Amino acid sequence: MDLQFFKYQGTGNDFVIIDNRQDIFPKNNTKLVAELCDRRFGVGADGLILLENDNMSDFKMVYYNADGAESTMCGNGGRCLVAFAHFLGIVDKETTFNAVDSLHYATIKDNIVNLKMIDVDKIHEKQNHRFLDTGSPHHVQIVEGLDKFDVQKEGKKLRYGIYGESGSNINFVEQQGDNTFNVRTYERGVEGETLSCGTGVTAVALAMHESGKTKGDEVHIHTIGGDLTISFEKKEEKYTNIFLKGPAIQVYKGTITCSI
Repeated sequence: MDLQFFKYQGTGNDFVIIDNRQDIFPKNNTKLVAELCDRRFGVGADGLILLENDNMSDFKMVYYNADGAESTMCGNGGRCLVAFAHFLGIVDKETTFNAVDSLHYATIKDNIVNLKMIDVDKIHEKQNHRFLDTGSPHHVQIVEGLDKFDVQKEGKKLRYGIYGESGSNINFVEQQGDNTFNVRTYERGVEGETLSCGTGVTAVALAMHESGKTKGDEVHIHTIGGDLTISFEKKEEKYTNIFLKGPAIQVYKGTITCSI
């Protein structure tokens, strides 16, 4: 089977994206998804996204981790899918699309996508970290010397040691200024460090605000793959109007012959 695909990246978080409005993709074939995401034998990506028709919104997002399993919300993936929908002419300057966690509103201008995330009303404070769900589960932990920190080793240890097989994404954080943080993330499903994680940096921004590390309602995050901005409002105990803003770029398009 010859399959047309597009490759997008949002601050280094990269995705294979397929226009599945004609229902051409074998969605239950997890082995095929994993093959396409494989960096040696396939296209190579942190995940695969299908753009599909939807009765309630402009389009539907279906997201798979690199291991082939359908997964929870991906923030950078959502931003990239908005850019893809804009490229296809489905949307212009703004859109509402359906994802696994809810409907999402977004705007796009000059390859910058500003994506509204789900509200967050629970941030669990633990002994040395915080845990919250921003569409996907996230562990947020402050460390020193982040640039030399062994994210792969420590992330894997926490991902399985605390959260078991179902797992959580693990974010390691170092503060750089009043509203600025450096973040590195170990992602479940990828089972390794990614250059950026959209739901992860969103979780970091909210966790740092909740802990009093920042007082502002706009937080700037530096990842290995680039910079993202998270804005939000806190009303009583609830975080709302949460937006994740950053670049979403088409890298290339192509056709791959799938063996399975």
